[in-house]
Amino acid sequence: MAKDKNKKSSGEMMASFKEFIWNPRTREFLGRTASSWGLILLFYLVFYVALAGLFALTMYVMLQTLDDYKPTYQDRLAIPGLMIRPKLEALEIVYSIEDTESWDVYVQALDEFLAPYNNSQQVMTNYECLPDRYFVQEDSGEVRNNPKRSCQFNRTMLEDCSGLDDRYYGYLDGKPCVLIKLNRVIGMLPGKDGQSPFVSCGAKREDSDKIGELMYFPPNGTLNLMYYPYYGKKAQVNYSQPLVAVKFLNVTVNEDINVECKINADNVETTGNERDKFAGRVSFRLRINKRE
Repeated sequence: MAKDKNKKSSGEMMASFKEFIWNPRTREFLGRTASSWGLILLFYLVFYVALAGLFALTMYVMLQTLDDYKPTYQDRLAIPGLMIRPKLEALEIVYSIEDTESWDVYVQALDEFLAPYNNSQQVMTNYECLPDRYFVQEDSGEVRNNPKRSCQFNRTMLEDCSGLDDRYYGYLDGKPCVLIKLNRVIGMLPGKDGQSPFVSCGAKREDSDKIGELMYFPPNGTLNLMYYPYYGKKAQVNYSQPLVAVKFLNVTVNEDINVECKINADNVETTGNERDKFAGRVSFRLRINKRE
């Protein structure tokens, strides 16, 4: 009976809840007076303004260390990678000679990629540089020498793989061309003692008897020194990345061939890199199908 007397009715509980929301006697809202709520809101306002100010100051200090034209830190890119063109979803070139649609996608991709390398376009935007030497364009103290000039890489330098004499890049004849490009790294000087780096390709050991003869354009697969150093997209807006074209003359048809291309330079290490096994090289699968 004592428990029943101490138990509040629903009406009393509702009245108690209303009094908690607003107590007209003490003029409290949710158990606090107006001055108490004001102090709490003032505390959080000052707290979050201080946090925002600290964050803004940190960002400002960090931004002062950045350069609009050159990364402050780029130690992860000490050894550049290679990439092929044409490249669709995977690193492979697989087609059937008799099936036009199977290789036309590669032809279209090469046409689109090489459009900026047309001689007429290169003459308008880039300079004819002296070969076999770095094209260094230093800044004058705090005065930036921008925009920096870029050397011409004319499409005709790719000769049989330019798509000008053979608009199918050899794919129709089962002698496809593959373009190799060295990924851009700002400030990199890939040669040494006046020797230009060059690209070489070959089959993996198990496919060495299937790859046949290769031709390189420019001759010897050379990436001339005059295209280096690269100063960045913002400083060198018209930069044309040098290319090496590899033409496969007589690969074994109806067989998978695992091809590896690598950059050869005295000061670019391509073996034994534990951080990136593909540094300075690229591997892809080549397969040309032909009806017997």
